[in-house]
Amino acid sequence: MDMDTFQTMWKMSAPGSPSEHCFLRMTQEEYHHEEVNQPKLRGLMPDYEEHPQQVWPAGTVHGTSFTTVTVDTPVYLKYMMDRFIDNGGSVVRGTVQHIDQLVEGGEYTINQEGGVPVPPDAIVVCTGLGARTLGGVEDEDVFPIRGQTVLLRAPWVKFGRTLSSPNGTSWTYVIPRKSGNIVVGGIMVANDWYPQPRPEITHDILERVFDMCPELVSPEIRAVRKPTIDDLLPNVIEEGCGFRPARKGGIRIEGEQRGSVSVVYNYG
Repeated sequence: MDMDTFQTMWKMSAPGSPSEHCFLRMTQEEYHHEEVNQPKLRGLMPDYEEHPQQVWPAGTVHGTSFTTVTVDTPVYLKYMMDRFIDNGGSVVRGTVQHIDQLVEGGEYTINQEGGVPVPPDAIVVCTGLGARTLGGVEDEDVFPIRGQTVLLRAPWVKFGRTLSSPNGTSWTYVIPRKSGNIVVGGIMVANDWYPQPRPEITHDILERVFDMCPELVSPEIRAVRKPTIDDLLPNVIEEGCGFRPARKGGIRIEGEQRGSVSVVYNYG
């Protein structure tokens, strides 16, 4: 699935493509504190190579690089929505308490203007964490993995860099976007429901990414003196926080029939 997605986005990011503006083709560097086995990447990722030990960050045991793409998510989502609308799609926003409300009434359940209840042909349930509480689903195996990031302005950075943590449970990363903004992070904390960025985590992220990638500081500063973490602070655009929807036992992809309506579950 990962490689299928990469191949599609590689084509979408090609020069002259109508979706080129959503992507940045760039070199990705990855360093690990644990032994990894990536033989399949050698034949699949463009420009794949293993780095010599001399360039590994302290404490790491493996390093590679390859060419890949990053996605400017807000720009990409708008592009995909525009395609959907241009091809005859429509969007109706609303709230339902139970899946059977849609099974019986379809769109009429949330938009009664000029319509009558008509069962849909199919329903695809992509409710993320909402699968815990949506009536008719109520999957208690769904849980959040909290993430936190910082968005920086650093248009001179045209590469990605990733470093695994010594315990192998999280990553420090630099993800450039075509716009010149950079997403840096991050954390992965299961069952943490706090919805706002925590200042101490923001500080920890900035410390880690500065240690890993001092190139985030502007070339003008680095040309005249040794940079410090304080040099990153003027480049901060915003802090971000979100919940990755996870599920005990893995993703749920399956179908069922509810009356005359086919229902496909795709979450977790």
